[in-house]
Amino acid sequence: MKLTELDHLPAGLLELPATELHKALGGSTLIHLQGRNPQPLFVTVLQHGNETTGWDAVRRLLKSHYEFDQLPRSLSILIGNTEAAKHRLRRLDDQLDYNRCWPGGRHEDSDIGKMFQQVTDRVRSHVPIAAIDFHNNTGLNPHYAAINRIRPEFLRLASYFSSKVVYFTMPQGTQSLSLSKLCPSATLECGQAGEIHGTDHSMGFLETCLHLDNIPTTPVGPEDVHLFHMVATVRVHEDALFGFGHVPTDIAFRENLDVLNFQELTAGISLGEINGGPAQPLVATDIDGVDVTKQYFRFDRGQIETVREIMPSMLTPDRRVIQQDCLCYLMDRVHFEDHIEVTDHDPLPESIRRSDRPGEPSL
Repeated sequence: MKLTELDHLPAGLLELPATELHKALGGSTLIHLQGRNPQPLFVTVLQHGNETTGWDAVRRLLKSHYEFDQLPRSLSILIGNTEAAKHRLRRLDDQLDYNRCWPGGRHEDSDIGKMFQQVTDRVRSHVPIAAIDFHNNTGLNPHYAAINRIRPEFLRLASYFSSKVVYFTMPQGTQSLSLSKLCPSATLECGQAGEIHGTDHSMGFLETCLHLDNIPTTPVGPEDVHLFHMVATVRVHEDALFGFGHVPTDIAFRENLDVLNFQELTAGISLGEINGGPAQPLVATDIDGVDVTKQYFRFDRGQIETVREIMPSMLTPDRRVIQQDCLCYLMDRVHFEDHIEVTDHDPLPESIRRSDRPGEPSL
């Protein structure tokens, strides 16, 4: 795959919705825009073609604030899967998930992975203040940020978007996990695509980041951030037929399943009825890929029941998304004030953390 790299916005690009970008760009495009502070903010949009809030926020911000005025900080924008966006899909059936192909993931040797290695090399050379990846959910979820290192600068960056912050180290090959070795990074989950509140919120976050002199490394208090750790991924067994409501399938999930997102569920809560199919209709795996299904669910009473307290996120009624990705993630609360650095990554280089000279790169 070929990456297009530009130092300007093509004429008329900001007028185009996500579904029309393929006409102007053809494919993935990295755009560098100069600002007063040369150290850029790196932003990724449309890794999933139906998750349009990031692009909507970028185009509105640039059109309304900076069409004629200089940006306060340089901005690098990666526009991802324009072909899937054309069809309003997360990804096409013959495509890999773009947000599983960054360096460190199992698809890093694919054509998309090699392209993202090229992007990563360019991002590294520009020494960004932060890397942001915009996403949407297909189910009901609050707006939240996700980080890959529990460090003050990562928590502070996330807190500019939401007090709800999820710490995750799976799946591998995501943009924020890969770039967390270079700079503070965050994935932003902006609600459902097309919601004006999500675009407004994202646009405000971008404005905040563009005006930062640096990202403070002072500790964030527990009153500012509610931190959760993603501990398991839940998928529907590949041989199980499923639907929502009273349907004649192996699994009939409750119709309003996504209202359970970010709710602390007690043991004995039913996610749906079992009418046949595999003996273990759901498969939960931990961050090491180990099957931990029995720690969370039981299936012996005609129901999918919780066996302990859990908090799900990203439950969705979208069957295609479930088949292409997962049913949901499970989370535990983290008292981050007890351990500032709990990841396996090396600490950030001091030169990246130091940005006390306005207008100069911190590396």
